[in-house]
Amino acid sequence: MAEYTFFFNPMSRAQIARWALHEAAVDYEPVFVPFDNPPAALMAANSLGKLPTVVHHHAGHDHVVTEAAAICHYLAEMSAPELLPRAHEKADYFRWMFFAAGPLEQAVTARMFGWELSPDQERSAGFGSYERALDAIAGWLADRDHVCGERFTMADVYVGSAIDWGLQFGSIPPRDVLEAYAARCRERPAYREGKAIDGRLMAEMQGEGGAG
Repeated sequence: MAEYTFFFNPMSRAQIARWALHEAAVDYEPVFVPFDNPPAALMAANSLGKLPTVVHHHAGHDHVVTEAAAICHYLAEMSAPELLPRAHEKADYFRWMFFAAGPLEQAVTARMFGWELSPDQERSAGFGSYERALDAIAGWLADRDHVCGERFTMADVYVGSAIDWGLQFGSIPPRDVLEAYAARCRERPAYREGKAIDGRLMAEMQGEGGAG
């Protein structure tokens, strides 16, 4: 049995977890999940049936990890300590990983669905406003190569995925700082390995759909 079981669909946030799995260089078994027919094993592990879901088979126990940001950090903790933050990097690492998982994703989702907030509502919303959320992450990356400075950490897998996805699909407008950061992330060998796998799978899925 592989050390990790990875429930995925390439057309989902599971792409984030695959990149993280490759950065951690772990042995994993991929289990493809059709959106309209999730397998019983996934539902047993994650009753929401959401992707990605990872099961770590460790020391005779199965440990389920969901939520892409949690999966990224868990993989670093358990299998890739070189991608963990050093003591002086921890504040930046956790701050921006969870900023991307919370305010940034909320801001992008709100904009995508056309949810416009009044100034009073912005004070209550965790992301403030779409523009302020983007200004915050762009401002942070303006004078550093990675989330924690010069060194790549697992936080960059999650933050980089959010920015990369947003730029590709237009939910984040192009800015020089964000484009440059995404380009650095795309140069990672593990990023390229993961994207190549998911790209092939998506092409196969589209081909099957076209053939029908």
